[in-house]
Amino acid sequence: MSGTGSIAEVGAPSARSRALAVLRVRSRATAAVLLPAALAVVLVAARMTGRLAGDPWPAVTLAVCAVAALVLLAGGIFGAVVLRAGPAVTPTVPLPEAAAPDLYRLVRDLADRMDVPAPSAIALTPDCDSWLEDRSHAAHRRGGTGAGPESEPGAAPVLVIGSPFLWWMRVAELRAVLAPVVAGTGPSAHPDIADARGFVRGLDAAVDIGGRPGLGWIARPARLLLRLCRTDAAEMERGVAAAASDRAQGVDYGLRIVAQEQVGLAYAGWDRLLTRVALPAWRMGRWPAHLDAGVVSALTELSRRDRLAEGFTSRLGERPACDLLEQPGVVDEAASLLAARLFHGGPAQAGPDWSPVDWAAYPQEVVDRKWRTEAARLHAALDALSVPADLAPPAAEPLPGAPAAPAEPVPVTTGAPAPAEASASGAPAAPGGPGPVATTAAARPADRASAAGEPVPPGGATLERVLGYLTDPAGEGAAGEALAGRLSGDLAREERAAGAAGPQPRGGADTLPLFPLQPPRSGRDLLADHVTALVCCAAVDSAGAGPGLDWLDGPVLLVGGERRADLAPRVLSLVEDGDPAPLRDWLAELGVRPEKPVRLL
Repeated sequence: MSGTGSIAEVGAPSARSRALAVLRVRSRATAAVLLPAALAVVLVAARMTGRLAGDPWPAVTLAVCAVAALVLLAGGIFGAVVLRAGPAVTPTVPLPEAAAPDLYRLVRDLADRMDVPAPSAIALTPDCDSWLEDRSHAAHRRGGTGAGPESEPGAAPVLVIGSPFLWWMRVAELRAVLAPVVAGTGPSAHPDIADARGFVRGLDAAVDIGGRPGLGWIARPARLLLRLCRTDAAEMERGVAAAASDRAQGVDYGLRIVAQEQVGLAYAGWDRLLTRVALPAWRMGRWPAHLDAGVVSALTELSRRDRLAEGFTSRLGERPACDLLEQPGVVDEAASLLAARLFHGGPAQAGPDWSPVDWAAYPQEVVDRKWRTEAARLHAALDALSVPADLAPPAAEPLPGAPAAPAEPVPVTTGAPAPAEASASGAPAAPGGPGPVATTAAARPADRASAAGEPVPPGGATLERVLGYLTDPAGEGAAGEALAGRLSGDLAREERAAGAAGPQPRGGADTLPLFPLQPPRSGRDLLADHVTALVCCAAVDSAGAGPGLDWLDGPVLLVGGERRADLAPRVLSLVEDGDPAPLRDWLAELGVRPEKPVRLL
C-alpha cells in the first residue's frame, strides 16, 4: 500500500483546485491583516530616511502604527482561535480493535485493495450512515476526547459506521457499502485538501466560540470567511466523493448496487423503530437495550408486509456483519444508549430513573405502564376541569315533531381521581372501590356546577366518565378543546419538573436531543393518545386483552393474541366529532364495560 494519498482519480483535480481556492481565501485574509503593518513599516522607514519630514507625517505615521498594532493584535487573536478551536466531534461508540478484529481486518483489506491509507480507528453511530471523521486536531488531545492512534498528528481519519448496518447487512454487503467510504482516505491525505478542510473546520469552531462572553467579535469575521469559501468548500467535498467513488469502482461494484437497496430499507426500518417503538419507552424513562437487534425484527416484518421487499429475508441465512464483533450484545447496548441520548436527550449513563428494558419485557414494562400513566393523566385533567365522576353523555335533541322520549337513568360509578396538583407532579392516585349510582343526562350541567371545588367520591377512573364528557351531539368540540389544552399544559409541567429534578450536565446533548425525532404533539393528538390509552386499559382490565409490541407500529392492543388495529378511527370519531357510537359499538363487541373502574399506576 502506498499510503501517499495520490488523487489521480476522476474528480480529484477539481477537488484540489477547489482546495487551493479555499486556501486563497485564507491567504487574502492574512494579507488584509498584514497590510496596515506593511504601510506602517513604509512610513517609519520613510521618516527615518528623512523622505517624509515635516507635518503632517509624524501624526500620520503614529496613527497608522496604532491602527496596524490593533489590527495585528486582533488578527493574531483570531488566528490563534481558529488554529486552537476544537472542531465538533460526532458522539459515537468507540470500537477498539480488540472488540472487532475481524471488522478491522476487513477494512484494512479494503484499503489495501484500493491502495489508500487505512482508517486509524473505527467507531459506531446509531444512524444509517457512514463517513470519515478527522480527530487528529490538537484540541482533541488537550480536551481528552482522543487518546488512541486517531488523535496523533497526521493520523488517518476515523471510519464511522452506522450500527444498524452491522445487524441488518451481510458481511459481503457491508464490504461493498464501505468501499467508497474507505476510499476517501486517499484524497483526505492530500496536503492541500487536508489543509483546506482544517481551515474550514477551524472557522466553524470559531463561530461557536464567538458565542462565549468576551469573544463575540470573533464570530463576525469567521462567518464572513465561511461565506467567502462556502462554495469552493462544497465543491471540494464533491470532488473528493467523486474521486473516492471512482477508486472504489473495482471493489464489489455489482454487489454494491444490491447493497444500496438494503441501505434504503435499513433506513426505513430504523426510522420506524425509533419513532414508534423506542420513543414511547424513552418517554417512560426506559431505553430499549438492543435497538440494533430490534431493527432486524422490524425489517423482517417490513419485508413480510411490503411486497416490494419480498425476498430480502432470504438473505438472513448468510453471515450477518455483526458476527465481525466479539461481543455484539455489549456493542448493541452502548449504541442503544447513545441513540437515546442523541434522539431524545436522555442521560449519558443508565440510572434508577433511566434503566434499560429488554424486548421480552417491553409490553408489560413499557406499553402497560404507558397506557396507565396516560389514563391517570387524563383523569387528573378531568378532575382539574371539575368534571364530575358520575358524568353521563347528554341526550340527543329530538327531531322536530318527534315525541319526546323519557329520560332513563344511566348507571355509572363514581370515584375520586387524583387532585389537580397530581397532574403537575405526575403522581396518579390509586382508584377506590366502586359505588354505583344513577343519574340522568339532563343533570349534566348541574353536576358540573356542583362538582366545582369539591372532592369526587372514589371509583371515578372509568371510561364512562370520558365518554360522557367528550360526547357532543352538536359537534362543536368545546369540551375536547378544553381537555386537550389541559393535557398539553400538564404534560409540559411534568417535563419541566422532570428536567429540573434531574442532574444538570454540562453538555447540551445530555439535556436536549441533538436530532429530535418528532415535533411537539398537538393538543388533539395528545387527547387521542390518552383516550386510546384509557380504552386499552379498560380492555385489559375487563375483557382479557393484553399489551403487545408491533415492530413497526409500537404499542398495540392484543385481543385473543391478535392485534386489533381498528381502534384509532373510533377514538378519532369521539375526539374530533363528539360521536361515541362507533367506540361504544367496538367496546360492546369486545365485552368491555365502560363503567368499570380502571386500574391506574
